[in-house]
Amino acid sequence: MTELWRTFSFDAAHYLPKVPAGHKCGNMHGHTYTVEIRLRGEVDPVAGWVRDFGDIKEAFRPLEAELDHKVLNDVPGLDNPTSELLAQWLWERLIDVLPDLYSVSVSETANSGVVYRGAPSV
Repeated sequence: MTELWRTFSFDAAHYLPKVPAGHKCGNMHGHTYTVEIRLRGEVDPVAGWVRDFGDIKEAFRPLEAELDHKVLNDVPGLDNPTSELLAQWLWERLIDVLPDLYSVSVSETANSGVVYRGAPSV
């Protein structure tokens, strides 16, 4: 079994509406998000790869357009855009296009991030 990944970044603003009063993340602020999309599968004996990296790029492109330089709270389905919920949101939009999806990681900073592993495609 082989894992491969492709990393993307985008800039966006957000605020977390469900944090306690006075929490700094309740205020509008921005991040340069890093997203890592990991696939897992067997190496095709003819092609020599699990998946073309370009396939991952094409799958992420419309999501990047929806998120980059936006207020994440305004994106449908992201009214409470924590990193955890953003990773899940991305998974739900990628799994049908990338059935060998293994995980989606989202980092707000170089020091903090999350990994989401949802149900595999059937």
